[in-house]
Amino acid sequence: MSLQSRISILGAGFAALTAARELRRRLPDATITLVASSDEFVYSPSLIWVPSGLRHGEDLRFNLQGWLTRHRIQFHHGRVTGLSEDGRKAQTTAGEVENDALVIASGGRFLKALPGIEHAITICEGIAAAEALRDRLAAMHGGTIALGFGTNPKEPAAMRGGPMFELLFGLDTLLRQQGRRDRFRLVFFNPAPEPGKRLGEKAVKGLLGEMKRRHIETHLGHKILGFEADRIKTEGGEIPADMILFMPGMTGPDWLASTDLPKSGGGFVVADAHCQVSGLDKVFVAGDAGSYPGPDWMPKQAHMADLQARTAAENLVLSLEGKQATARFKPELICIVDMLDKGILVYRDEKRALILPPMRLMHWAKRLFEWLYLRQIRNP
Repeated sequence: MSLQSRISILGAGFAALTAARELRRRLPDATITLVASSDEFVYSPSLIWVPSGLRHGEDLRFNLQGWLTRHRIQFHHGRVTGLSEDGRKAQTTAGEVENDALVIASGGRFLKALPGIEHAITICEGIAAAEALRDRLAAMHGGTIALGFGTNPKEPAAMRGGPMFELLFGLDTLLRQQGRRDRFRLVFFNPAPEPGKRLGEKAVKGLLGEMKRRHIETHLGHKILGFEADRIKTEGGEIPADMILFMPGMTGPDWLASTDLPKSGGGFVVADAHCQVSGLDKVFVAGDAGSYPGPDWMPKQAHMADLQARTAAENLVLSLEGKQATARFKPELICIVDMLDKGILVYRDEKRALILPPMRLMHWAKRLFEWLYLRQIRNP
């Protein structure tokens, strides 16, 4: 039965593409349908290189039709609005999609609750945000740039801080290369006294040490109250700023509210260690849409999404065969904090944490991984 099954995958990001590829490999005769509002894939880890001109928006945007054809995957062009019949039907703006098994890989979204957050640029929102940052920076003759990130107060692990460290160090490098660093004040702000603690104690010390070495100011341990066009308001005072770059905390997709899916306090789909949605048969979740058991440092990043997607695919096949889910994903954080010319490698799993000092090799390793990943999307 599993060979002829109809499988739906909600989303078109890292977790969705990995799940689709793994399922096609395991089930060559299944009908696999990707459900998303766009057949465009954006390689978001490289958005940090747009402000410097190392990458342009079109370098990171890809139409998936060729990839879908090569993998014999159908595409349903519609925004998901809900689920019914215990996940067997997905409602979209283009009609219903029925399935025999489902993978939710539709990603998360940023919390936009802080007053005045429209004054801040959130680079991970996409190419338009990265280009807006590039253009504003080019037009500035000097001033203060304040960078920070927040979290979801109901699910503190739901954050994405890595890109902000990369932007911080990358802007410092860029401004030095342009010979105008002395005209800019860089300020890093965060409500935690030890930002990036999920990376490990050594990583926190290393990152803060690098900020000090680069004469980057910090404003740490104070709750963020809101933003104005020219300042950040915190319980520890205000930070004047000519440009604000901020990554809010994350929550699950908006359509979850209209479903009976189990939800975590932070608004994500509750899953077990097998990536199966609690209480539902043949419904799995991978990537940023889910809330998973594991250590509190477990990241929301592309690498973790890929690991969860592979686990979800393996267990989905087992479920179609009438077997119990057995595969478990490994909680693992791998991050190269890029500085535009060098990179800091940070690694963490349940047994160890590692941080290497800035090296040119790591910058080129990040670029090599980008090339290898995008080759899979580009190749005919």
